[in-house]
Amino acid sequence: MLQDYLPIAVLLILSTGLSVLIVALGHLVGPRRPSARKSAPYESGMQPIGPGTRRMPVRFYLIAVLFILFDIEVVFFLPWAVTFRQLGIFGLIEMLIFIVVLLVGFAYAWKMGALEWE
Repeated sequence: MLQDYLPIAVLLILSTGLSVLIVALGHLVGPRRPSARKSAPYESGMQPIGPGTRRMPVRFYLIAVLFILFDIEVVFFLPWAVTFRQLGIFGLIEMLIFIVVLLVGFAYAWKMGALEWE
């Protein structure tokens, strides 16, 4: 049984080892000549205005996480649609419950202002 997974384990070990080796070689052999000019942020050949890195508002991450969450939940519609005929009325009721839970979560996020972008 576990012999079926042996090629996958070998592939993972080889790819991880090769990745670590390439990064280590680049770090050990690569040139290092740091300077203030190389460390300065670059903006299309112009002198940057303000710091090179700015803090992103938490609202951006909240919207990104909500997008990923709802996007992953919507992916569950495909297997349901493929097996809809075998599931029958039970599958329809379960999917309606799932959609209601999704809509309640969406309405809650909307009401709390998580989807507003300023």
